[in-house]
Amino acid sequence: MISTQKIIDHQNLLLTRYKMLVEQAYNLRQTDSALSDISEYKAIKLLHKLNKLKYLNRDLSTLQQN
Repeated sequence: MISTQKIIDHQNLLLTRYKMLVEQAYNLRQTDSALSDISEYKAIKLLHKLNKLKYLNRDLSTLQQN
């Protein structure tokens, strides 16, 4: 079973990458819309992973409290 700290560390890494991709998509919006769309798509996929980890972390914390 994955420890809670590993999940939190992975969340922080994904959040950093997500922010970088969103910023990159914003910066490319005026110059290259195709690259902007690709960055935005990758950011959305990372956000989905982040939401899964949040749910998993919430489940682990409720199990540990009981």
